[in-house]
Amino acid sequence: MAQEQSLAKELFEDMGRKVAEASARDDDVVDGTQVVDEIKETLCMNCHSEDASTRLLLTKIPFFREIVIMSSECPECGWKNAEVQPAGEIQQRGVKITLRIDSAEDLSRQIVKSDTAVFRVEDIDLEIPPGRGQLTNVEGVLSMVAQDLEQKQDERKEVIPEVYEKIQGVIETLKEMAAGKRTPIKITVDDPAGNSSIEPSIQDTAAKYFRHEYPRSPEQNAALGLGDSSDAAPSTEIRPEYHADQMYPQMPQGPMVNNVDEDDIVENQVYSFPASCPGCTKPCTTNMKMVNIPHFKQVVLMSTVCEHCGYRSNEVKTGGEVPDKGRRITVSVENKEDLSRDILKAESCAMSCPELHLSVEPGTLGGRFTTVEGLLTQVRDDLRRSIFDIGDGGDSMDSTTKTKWDDFFGQLTSAINGEVKFTIILSDPLASSYVQSFAAPEPDAQMKVEEYERTAEEEEDLGLKDMKTEGYEDEQPATNGATTNGA
Repeated sequence: MAQEQSLAKELFEDMGRKVAEASARDDDVVDGTQVVDEIKETLCMNCHSEDASTRLLLTKIPFFREIVIMSSECPECGWKNAEVQPAGEIQQRGVKITLRIDSAEDLSRQIVKSDTAVFRVEDIDLEIPPGRGQLTNVEGVLSMVAQDLEQKQDERKEVIPEVYEKIQGVIETLKEMAAGKRTPIKITVDDPAGNSSIEPSIQDTAAKYFRHEYPRSPEQNAALGLGDSSDAAPSTEIRPEYHADQMYPQMPQGPMVNNVDEDDIVENQVYSFPASCPGCTKPCTTNMKMVNIPHFKQVVLMSTVCEHCGYRSNEVKTGGEVPDKGRRITVSVENKEDLSRDILKAESCAMSCPELHLSVEPGTLGGRFTTVEGLLTQVRDDLRRSIFDIGDGGDSMDSTTKTKWDDFFGQLTSAINGEVKFTIILSDPLASSYVQSFAAPEPDAQMKVEEYERTAEEEEDLGLKDMKTEGYEDEQPATNGATTNGA
């Protein structure tokens, strides 16, 4: 393991140090090590000459991971191309990142767009389909799209002027966005391979920057080359402690079973059913157990561990009818004892801690049944891995930004250790979240529970506007192309 880490360190150095050292010399050799690898006599994809050359730079990106930057150039026809490819493996879950651009400063945010990612400008419904990978910033992506659209404009103006006018309007809009003259705008990057990223900031709120990881669909796995008719999957070596037989509590041994349908589901009994691993698509087993939380409701704990690739997930599902109102729980954490309160954060629940400048959007952590300390620890560790995935953030991270992140994580650690007082606010439109009361069934002086009316946006996100539970049996099917209800 130490040898593998040493090899990775030699191959992938911080971009800031590499650029500084390469700039100090005319050649690409530093201390006997070649910083940029050059492959000569490669095929030009434009004129098909074999005199082109390709330069490769293996580097690490702050807030992200290792990548390979490739630059190709042909001296015959002048063709140039630059791409970025992830050097690591396909991640276990896909990722979708949303960023709201409020000022010209946000246009300089770094973007790593892999060749499997879809980039969208939501305000004008513009989508860039999966293609070549890129390492750029927000301004660079918008300018690149505008330049690509301009290439055939002269021909369109002569042949189809009406299309020319529409595309010209999009081009002008993109140029205004790239220049910071049109804000706010919203962009998204959706990558089923999980290898794309948008640079975050310590000042970002949940409404400005939102990162959501999701399990891939079978179609997405097939598009990535994961899982085929032979049920093959990439060979993956995982550490022994991550195998299913080393987990605690221990996963069931032997062939997969499906005992869910044998009897009615009983509390505190573990049920198992076969599933497919979202990471490698191989068969695995999902265990579930129904428990009753006092003064709340019955919930289902679900756990999946793949013995092939080490994928692990633990979630909590709540049932019952959809309530008329949402629920907001405010808890004042004043000492270490409060950190031991049981807490159920449903997937639909948003969490915030104003004193810690922490905000967690719905769906970010999935459903979790843990303690206040456990939930904050998971948020801290997940966020730290996403920000400092390459150690200390790399030489490219400026000292001011690094200091802000260090202060944020330091304050979060102090809260986890019970050294500072703070408030946790859980807002759940489905009223499926819970915090243990130390005074139950009497009111808890440190906890406030209130109901609130769901917003129209929450109703839309939950699909409640499209749900009809009364009178649906009276609807008649449409005939002769007509629709019901006079539509």
